[in-house]
Amino acid sequence: MPFVRRNPQGEIVAILRDQETDAQEELPNDHPDLLAFLGRDPGESFAALDADFIRVLEDLIDALIDKGVLRVTDLPHGAQRKLSARKGLRRRLIGALDLLGDQDVI
Repeated sequence: MPFVRRNPQGEIVAILRDQETDAQEELPNDHPDLLAFLGRDPGESFAALDADFIRVLEDLIDALIDKGVLRVTDLPHGAQRKLSARKGLRRRLIGALDLLGDQDVI
């Protein structure tokens, strides 16, 4: 965790690897003040980005399978299980949210 130096207004003005007399405060890497100083959106975490990226990879795998470039059986068994579990969960969630179905008219 880095140490920070703040100005009289409480804003971070420097990030240091080691503690100094005017930089005693140690912050976690995901602290909002530290992210703001680095110009990063505090709401943009690796977890959120990873979730989006996983969806991209899943769509890519589906596209490769649809084009015949890849077979599910080409993937390691663990990857097959995880992919199948995600697809099953997504189907259940989509089904649970489809309150009207295809035939119902409002």
